[in-house]
Amino acid sequence: MGEQAPANPAIPATPVNPDIELVARTQAGDARAFDELVVKYTPRLYGLVYNMTSNHEDANDLLQDVFAKAFRSITGFRGKSSFYTWIHSIAVNMTINFLKKRGRRFQMSLDDVDLNIQNDKEFIELTASSSPVREADLGELQQKLNEAMQKLSPEHRAVVTMFDIQGMPHAEISKILGVSEGTVRSRLFYAHRQLQAHLDEFREFRKK
Repeated sequence: MGEQAPANPAIPATPVNPDIELVARTQAGDARAFDELVVKYTPRLYGLVYNMTSNHEDANDLLQDVFAKAFRSITGFRGKSSFYTWIHSIAVNMTINFLKKRGRRFQMSLDDVDLNIQNDKEFIELTASSSPVREADLGELQQKLNEAMQKLSPEHRAVVTMFDIQGMPHAEISKILGVSEGTVRSRLFYAHRQLQAHLDEFREFRKK
């Protein structure tokens, strides 16, 4: 008998993205698989929607609508983008549309001061410096930043939320919004300039 050829070393299997498996199971009719996606993405998507709306009730209602739309549309998901990008795109677009419809009817709730905005660069600089802003005034500063965010257009608010608060790279934001990275950068530049202007007004007011 001739010698047998040595067995090829095992080729490590490419790890399967768990989202792909869960999506496939959902498309096959397994609702429990979609529940797992809901559990996985609820915290991050809630943070995204809340930081855009600054209202807990609106964020909860919108998130339910986002997952409902995703579930209805998931049979058409073909994996051209990641599920992460796809579900974030649904959430951002639905929130932008909601904000445009809400328009001037929105009145900020004092109970909904956006604490997450403290990750904003200008907020960090103001509170980390040796400025005379007292701890008792931090709530007022946070509210000022929140008000500044609400004065941005929904599209500019979206890029600030995704980049400054959620830490997404420009490339991922461009995929979610369906725009170029250059557009993302220009929107961020404009939004940061607007936020800076509002913060400068606040600092001048505090000096008086």
